[in-house]
Amino acid sequence: MSRNFKHVVLGLAAAVILVIFLGGFAPAGVSSHPLDNAYQQMGVYEEVLHKIQADYVTVPDLADVTTGALHGLLESLDGDSAYLTPVEYKQYLAHQNDGTAQVGLIVSSRAGYATVVSVVPDSPAAGQKIQDGDMIEAINGQSTYNMSVAMVRLLLQGQAGSKITLRMIRAQSILPVNLTMTRADNLAPALEVKQYANNNILYIKPYSLTTHRVDEVIAKLKSMPANTKVLLDLRDSAQGTEADGLRLANAFIQSGTLASLHGQTLATKVFQAKPEDFVTHAPLVVLVNHGTAGAAEIVAGAVLDDKRGDVVGDPTFGEGALVKTITLPDGAAVLLTVGKYETPDGAAIEDKAITPNYLVDESIDSYLAEEGELPASEKNTPIQDDQLNKGLSLLQQKKA
Repeated sequence: MSRNFKHVVLGLAAAVILVIFLGGFAPAGVSSHPLDNAYQQMGVYEEVLHKIQADYVTVPDLADVTTGALHGLLESLDGDSAYLTPVEYKQYLAHQNDGTAQVGLIVSSRAGYATVVSVVPDSPAAGQKIQDGDMIEAINGQSTYNMSVAMVRLLLQGQAGSKITLRMIRAQSILPVNLTMTRADNLAPALEVKQYANNNILYIKPYSLTTHRVDEVIAKLKSMPANTKVLLDLRDSAQGTEADGLRLANAFIQSGTLASLHGQTLATKVFQAKPEDFVTHAPLVVLVNHGTAGAAEIVAGAVLDDKRGDVVGDPTFGEGALVKTITLPDGAAVLLTVGKYETPDGAAIEDKAITPNYLVDESIDSYLAEEGELPASEKNTPIQDDQLNKGLSLLQQKKA
């Protein structure tokens, strides 16, 4: 088979994939239906490929070019979709049995690199002052650029007591640093419960929305005294399944839509509140920040759109996808988002995140405390938490 013929075949194959995944990029006046634009797109791709072949400084390796194009193609869709070469997919499958101990990082993907969504308190990662928004450039020397989120999460896991070295790019610095940590089991803090305003406000911070933790929260709601108000702190809560997020939302919402799941080839699922799973009419405020993701965003979105309570804090991260693994004949695989969770008002959580109806930035005292930079004169004084204080203020104005 001649080199030119190989180029054309690979070009057409990649173009077909482009058409299947992205549909049309039609100019003005041209129908936007993918089938109407398929030949035009294939022609554009073939022309670009020809220019690369004819004019690039060296003869390109078409396999590398095609792999790079496929990585970029999937990455352009969203942070959860990814293309895995046969080698990458084999590695992905091999790491699934390496152990489940963690260093306390919840990650997604932004700008091509693994990005920290939230950090588990008192974890090895928290001890290294890693923050929401920091980027993981490499894991044990392996770059995370164009690496699937699923693969990143597997590489972060391992046997308890094993060490892992991360090359981090801090949100506040352009210079990367190497951090070595030891993986550990059972990192999630215990459920935090406090009483405020003469015991009239029940403060609950679950840290994660696993099945067991949601059970604990619901038990607290069922046992609280009458006329109690609830402050649910979902800041930096990024663990848990969508099903458990729906279950917790249902504890506060007696009827109506909690969320929905939409996709091009999926039958739309609308998740309605079940009266039998409803727990309390108590006045409610939910605290969120950029580390609030996934199941916790479903709760916040339902509370906000159903006007069940107020949401206070920073805009959330934006995570809520149903991902399908599609194996290819050559041993490669595509991790493809086939559905996105939406709030009751129809906003895709992954695209728009959740914007609180009361926007309150993190207080500088909280930030300095996390960084270990609080002045010595203030280390023994209570830390100002503007988001918490706003939530308490709103609840005190509500009638139980």
